[in-house]
Amino acid sequence: MSLDPDYRTVSLKLSEVLNDTGVSERMVLKRRRMYLLMETMQTSIYRMSNHNYSHYHFGSKSEGSTTIGLKSDIDSLICYNDYNVIKDWTEWQPGSINLLMIKDETTSPGYCLLQHLGDDKPLPSLLHHRPDNKYHTFSRGKVLWKNTAISVPLAGSVKNGPATSLQGRPGLVDDDVVLSFHCKSWPVEAQPWLVRQGVGRWPTEKMKKYCETTGCFVVPVGSKSGLNEEVEWRISTCHAERCLMFNLNITQLRCYTLMKMILKTFIKPCCGGVLSSYMCKTVLFHCIQNKHSNNWRQSNLLACLMSCLKILQNFVRHENCPHFIIPENNLMAVKISPHNKHKILEILQNIIQCEGHALLEIPIDDLGRRLQAKMNMDEAFPYYLTPAQINTIISTQLLYRTANLISNSHRELLVKGTMPDRIVMLHQILSDYIFILTRMYRENGFNSLEKSVFKILTPLLSFSLGSVIASQDINTARIISHKALSWFSVGLNSDVASGRLKLASALYCVGDMERTEIVLRNTEEKYDLNTVEPVCGCYPHLLHYIKPEFLNKCNTGNEELLKHITAFCVRFLPCEINCVPEELKYEMFRSTQEDMLERDEDNDCWMDWAVVDSLPYLYFLQYKTYGALQRVADKQRALANLVTSTETEANLGHRETALNLLGQCMEQENQHIDALHCYMISLNIQARNNAANILICRLLNELVNMQ
Repeated sequence: MSLDPDYRTVSLKLSEVLNDTGVSERMVLKRRRMYLLMETMQTSIYRMSNHNYSHYHFGSKSEGSTTIGLKSDIDSLICYNDYNVIKDWTEWQPGSINLLMIKDETTSPGYCLLQHLGDDKPLPSLLHHRPDNKYHTFSRGKVLWKNTAISVPLAGSVKNGPATSLQGRPGLVDDDVVLSFHCKSWPVEAQPWLVRQGVGRWPTEKMKKYCETTGCFVVPVGSKSGLNEEVEWRISTCHAERCLMFNLNITQLRCYTLMKMILKTFIKPCCGGVLSSYMCKTVLFHCIQNKHSNNWRQSNLLACLMSCLKILQNFVRHENCPHFIIPENNLMAVKISPHNKHKILEILQNIIQCEGHALLEIPIDDLGRRLQAKMNMDEAFPYYLTPAQINTIISTQLLYRTANLISNSHRELLVKGTMPDRIVMLHQILSDYIFILTRMYRENGFNSLEKSVFKILTPLLSFSLGSVIASQDINTARIISHKALSWFSVGLNSDVASGRLKLASALYCVGDMERTEIVLRNTEEKYDLNTVEPVCGCYPHLLHYIKPEFLNKCNTGNEELLKHITAFCVRFLPCEINCVPEELKYEMFRSTQEDMLERDEDNDCWMDWAVVDSLPYLYFLQYKTYGALQRVADKQRALANLVTSTETEANLGHRETALNLLGQCMEQENQHIDALHCYMISLNIQARNNAANILICRLLNELVNMQ
């Protein structure tokens, strides 16, 4: 079997295959939009929490240069903005932590040392009077920052160069987190790049001018081949590289994607990770710079790929992959053993000589078999996933990840507001959050991502504020004030259900059953059982089954869809206890002293709250409300729906809580055995931090007393 010798035909078919697997202009733009939105949201959360950090998503997922089958990691960079990293003394700022980027004859190319300067005068720091500590060391007459001074303290993480990697989490994508400082100035080593020009006349002068404004990051890792590994910091131009990636055409992105598939299929199994996707990106940049721009078209994709592989082969042969912007930095330094070098050169030579035949062997995304089918070599090829299905899966992954981030962001902001020393100020803290979001909204352009973040987070914070005020109202006067109702109204459309259910819960607790019933009926009408998926950011949550209509909807838009197709879990803080029905209050006391000792300090703070999925809570409130209104048939319908949703809704995040509510409903129906059964199933799901332990003891006590 051989490919059509006409490169043009093969290239066009190969372009079609990659288009079918999601490397299309539409999906690339969608990936970029959603990841830029997520990084803007995370940065906004830092600002609202009084942390001067910025969050960035770099790498394949945010560039759009990946496929489902490549299973790319998520690359996150967190920048600490409180540090003033400078390249010369004129940039020193009083009152800041000033770090001067310096080099000497022993510093590795592409790396720097960070000299600590004085806070009150632009002079070297006098910290050398103290002994070495975890932040500083005194070397060559200067106080230098160690690159171990900042790290990500994440449980279960491993170090991977400058990144802290969260790996092996079932059903979740690996996440690489890099901490950094930012320097506003373009690095000295990169100055020649601004004037260097290749035959491709790429990057353009406009792109270089923008790149220069992005400055650089310094990340905490030293060169393995250098003499100062503990105090060297790598200079990263990833912001400029993002600009370059965002200016590639679709053929260039497909070429890069193919290189990563070749790396993963042929080189990684026998040589491990000696070559990286970043090296492939660097190869692509060099190739584009030295190739006429009219070569980068779909009908020439195969020839462009071969050109890139030849450059990669040459880099491996000389064991030198020059960084695109700082070419003195050899990305392959001390990376390739003689054995691996021989194997890689042999593999690349075979792929280049066969002129595309090797692509038929790539199993990732069924690329080889799809290409065979396009070339009419295997007309019976069964498409496991159609292009439409692939686009739908990518869209769903993007939107569901965004929805989870929204839920996590809401939870994180509430946690910050419920610290022991801040609980009395929660009303003011929530108001401050909304004020900060509003200010960001006014300061940015009409179509900015900050405005989208405002529209997403403001309703969630508004109904939380409304509920806090309502709880205070109920405690003092057994009413809900107009102020609380106004904040509730702003939050009604946060998603399909959670804002409305917070309002219904407050109305129920104040005894206004008629208005409670109206709100619940309206919520049920909006909650399309065939479409809406629950979203919970409390646990690492795996999707077990996704509703077909949810999938279809995800492919029709971006974040604006979420308020129509998702239902966030409903959260009540301890200070909202007067808005919580008696049956749900048990969740606030779910943990024994032993449970508390086993908690994860960062992730389990919400366990002192009452948290429940929207759908079972909707039916529970209906059961209680119809009971109070003496509408027996409606009450029994609500109970039946509560049973069904608890048993069959695949993606509930708090199924144990739903079972605890159902068990208490069964008790009220005098079905004590069924109630006990609910509590036991609940404990099987969540053995620790579960109110079922209390409910079982209470039920058994009642049964004994009845006898």
